[in-house]
Amino acid sequence: MRANGRPLTTTSLTAVRNLGILAHVDAGKTTITERILFATGAIHKRGEVHAGTTVTDYDAQERDRGITIFAAAVSCAWDGHRVNLIDTPGHVDFSDEVERSLRVLDGAVAVFDAVAGVEPQSESVWRQADRHGVPRIAFVNKLDRAGADLDTAVASIRERLGAVPLVVQLPIGQEDAFTGVVDLLAMRALHWHAGSDTYETGPVPEPLRAEADRRRRLLEETVAELHADALEEFCATSALTGRTLARALRELTLRGDGVVVLCGSAYRNRGIEPLLDAVLAYLPSPADMPPVRGMADGAEQERAPDPAEPFTALAFKVTATATGRLTYLRVYAGTLRKGATVLDAATGRTERVGRILRVQADRHEEREEAVAGDIVAVIGLKAARAGTTLCAPGAALVLEPPSVAEPVVSVAVEARRSIDTGRLSAALARLAEEDPSLVVRSDAETGQTVLSGMGELHLEVAAEKIRSGHGVEVVVGRPQVSYRETVVRGVTGLVYRHVKQDGGAGQFAHVVLDVEPLDEAAFEFRSTVVGGRVPQEYARAVEAGCRDALAEGPLGGHPVTGLRVTLTDGATHSKDSSEMAFRAAGRFALREALRLSAVELLEPVVEVTVTVPEDGVGGVLGDLAARRGRVSGSTAQSGTAVITATVPLAELFGYASRLRGRTQGRGTFTTRPAGLAPVPASVAAALPAR
Repeated sequence: MRANGRPLTTTSLTAVRNLGILAHVDAGKTTITERILFATGAIHKRGEVHAGTTVTDYDAQERDRGITIFAAAVSCAWDGHRVNLIDTPGHVDFSDEVERSLRVLDGAVAVFDAVAGVEPQSESVWRQADRHGVPRIAFVNKLDRAGADLDTAVASIRERLGAVPLVVQLPIGQEDAFTGVVDLLAMRALHWHAGSDTYETGPVPEPLRAEADRRRRLLEETVAELHADALEEFCATSALTGRTLARALRELTLRGDGVVVLCGSAYRNRGIEPLLDAVLAYLPSPADMPPVRGMADGAEQERAPDPAEPFTALAFKVTATATGRLTYLRVYAGTLRKGATVLDAATGRTERVGRILRVQADRHEEREEAVAGDIVAVIGLKAARAGTTLCAPGAALVLEPPSVAEPVVSVAVEARRSIDTGRLSAALARLAEEDPSLVVRSDAETGQTVLSGMGELHLEVAAEKIRSGHGVEVVVGRPQVSYRETVVRGVTGLVYRHVKQDGGAGQFAHVVLDVEPLDEAAFEFRSTVVGGRVPQEYARAVEAGCRDALAEGPLGGHPVTGLRVTLTDGATHSKDSSEMAFRAAGRFALREALRLSAVELLEPVVEVTVTVPEDGVGGVLGDLAARRGRVSGSTAQSGTAVITATVPLAELFGYASRLRGRTQGRGTFTTRPAGLAPVPASVAAALPAR
């Protein structure tokens, strides 16, 4: 028989599910989404990730790389319910896409590989969902693979995530022989036919009967331990009815006290229909969610998920398409109609909504209105960004925006052709608007345009979008580090006479300077001249000239810092001396003094705090040493180690990818500026001049 889907017949809040698909890269999220769309009749032909034909991986880069890069929203109907689903990226470089999605979702399906179990990014997205309080169910995928084992995957959920797994299915067959599952609530078997899109139900196979009974009993006991009403029934009858069990599973899921676990093989189209049933049965509807909270007039206020309430929505994603600028909204309260005027609650600016779209990845279906609980895209908003709260005019309420992670990797970008510089600036501005985790800045010292993001793949994707989406050829390179030069040993009594006579009024200035190191990275000027030999206004001109000379040091043309200059003596000419002459004398005198002084090169260093599993400490320490890092501390806490080290900024390029590789993606790090430090002579010799 075909699945029990039927057309959507109601638009009540209880008949809506807003959920995301979360997992490590290559666990099967996109394939599951594709099979859900097929099972619900939203599409009539299944696409495949390896063939680049899936609905949600519609971007050319996603199809070329075979991974999800951008969170994609789709909508479908199942058993009289509307299911709004977001397929999120699984690669750690795009975790900010997951963060923005989780901010607006009510529930999630966490997908795990039946062979690998909980993988590093699975753990990361699970923790993200924990922070947002998003209820989850789990789907153990790829049971048809060699080495697949449901029990091992479930054990990793318990051990790695600290969750209480509530397994409601038993696989029928192993690896290539996997053909279906036993539903432990209804105690029935579901068999999928090879090469067919249908399944049949029947009694539990006799060889699995005892195991099914044992697992049902274990499920009842676990639920009874966690749920008061279930415990009361279990104590009275030594069993739980299917109805009590289902109700308890839902309540435990909503509270986050347990995780319902299902299993299947999305690629072979086995287990998708029961997964959809579980989404409806256990995950919350917008009506189950508490009123949204925000700030209005300096006080916290609530707004219930009711179409009759004042309109309130949060923009969580902005994209530019051929049809216009799409702003994705989660509607929390009220009703939005096409052509309506909405208020940006933070800025007070009003805008008009031109069109409302139900999104199917890169395809759209126009709608007349959106109500509380909907996830839609709108066209017509020009100023709204991810994190903007949109409200009905006169009913402002500012919601907490999604958090944005600090970028950890930077590259320098420039247009290959100088005539494309303006187009590159526009393209970068558009990228930063669409993806808040991308930061664009101009380095005032090096003159470079620097693009920062969450990882090297993140920046590769951004550069390719500039090339393919905006038609600008860009050169991507390592950003220049802002080196400095400083005085280690100065000079005393340096005499410099500036004399220039080329007709008319001449220039004359005579100065004597002492140059000495200064402990702090700064410049200090003072004058000890007495007797009026150098008037005060000329002394100020000498200081200005010295500051001019600081722009380029003798080693590599880098700015000079960390020195004190003292004007000890000088002389003037009654006619030819001027502020301009003394400024020139100060500039040339300090340049000569620096040439005669002992000068060394300084580089910016940062304090790096690395958090890694204890079994990865050795590799991380070795890598920090190779990067000229100096470890200043290490502490252990709950199976992880926190290492603090001072590392030259120039050595951190590529560190994010290296750290993830050494720790299986489980290591993270943060940085903060820690000043300047001398560059070793062997390193300084290899650096090019500025």
